[in-house]
Amino acid sequence: MSEWTDRRPLSPHLQVWRWHPTMLTSILHRVTGAANYVALLGVVVWLMAAAAGPQAYATVQGLLGHPLVWIVLLGAVLGLSLHIASGVRHLVWDFLNIGWSPRAANLGSWMILGGGVVMTALVALHAFGMGGR
Repeated sequence: MSEWTDRRPLSPHLQVWRWHPTMLTSILHRVTGAANYVALLGVVVWLMAAAAGPQAYATVQGLLGHPLVWIVLLGAVLGLSLHIASGVRHLVWDFLNIGWSPRAANLGSWMILGGGVVMTALVALHAFGMGGR
């Protein structure tokens, strides 16, 4: 058997590829999917506190009022928004079979990023009482 002499990587690596929007949204879709599980644990703790009684619920509600927790919550909303928008694009790809060209895929990626930010901003405006009620 001959010895392999070529020391280059057998598959492309991040340092070889030029970053583009579809690459970013693909990675974000996976990361936000995992982060949504962590955020769901927070929702479960909140619901368990509500079921445990007024004292436990008041404790958790007190923690939720902290500014750092608000930043984490907005991050969770951003992650959920990006994941939903990316999921919708995958549904369009799978069921309508459109958006596969590089130009359309890049446009869709920019729409995902912009849509995620807009959805998060709308939730933040509503959460901070600026929703126009």
